[in-house]
Amino acid sequence: MRIKYIFCLLSLFLLSALTACAQKEELSDGTKLIEKGKFIFAASGEFKPFSYLNNDLSMTGFDIEVGNAVGKELGLKPVQKRMKFKGLIEGIKTGRADAAVASHTINPDRAKHVAFSTPYYYSGPQIFTRPDSNIKTVEDLKGKEVAVAKGSTYADVAGKYTSNLKMYDSDITALKALSMGRHDAVITDFVTGKSSQQEGFKIKGQQLIERSEQAIVVPKDNPELLKRINKALQKLREDGTLARISQKYFGQDITKKPE
Repeated sequence: MRIKYIFCLLSLFLLSALTACAQKEELSDGTKLIEKGKFIFAASGEFKPFSYLNNDLSMTGFDIEVGNAVGKELGLKPVQKRMKFKGLIEGIKTGRADAAVASHTINPDRAKHVAFSTPYYYSGPQIFTRPDSNIKTVEDLKGKEVAVAKGSTYADVAGKYTSNLKMYDSDITALKALSMGRHDAVITDFVTGKSSQQEGFKIKGQQLIERSEQAIVVPKDNPELLKRINKALQKLREDGTLARISQKYFGQDITKKPE
């Protein structure tokens, strides 16, 4: 009986601790923050040049600079938080970060769980192969072994054309494996593939499959934060900040909607 009583007390203690962790600071306009005065945003650090690690294990890259700029525009201190890409949606949904600035493609499945900002850049999945490959289009992928990043929309795209998928923690490791002779192709963001080519990966871009919109991910129960992020992004578009960050990493403006 005593053991049961102690167990009940422990359960109540854990429940109250978890509840306390889930509570957020609420500003006068209804915006909820994990920590007062901070904009805690998540990324994977595994998606160069969008997010990758410095020698001190802090993250840098296009997404990280956008997250920092948004935080400052919000009047908050930007704080980066690293998570595996496949766990980012769940992490935002459960309150482990205020938002994810991590190249998430807007799609209906994700929209069931989180909210999306207006797009902060435009991209699209592309087929990448080794230079001597006969694969040119999606029709050539039937039965081929295609490597993709876990939890990415590119895995969903690849699944339309082949059932032979190999999962990696990041697009970069998938492209590196392809370059070293493994798998038949990789489907990933065309900018990531282009950047990997410039870094010496022995790969070649083939068909650009479609266009996609990338956005910041915010919890569904934080509409005021979403409004403020959208307002911040609009200001950063108008004053040229997003374009400057894009030019720095890609030599082109991927933040402007394609014609």
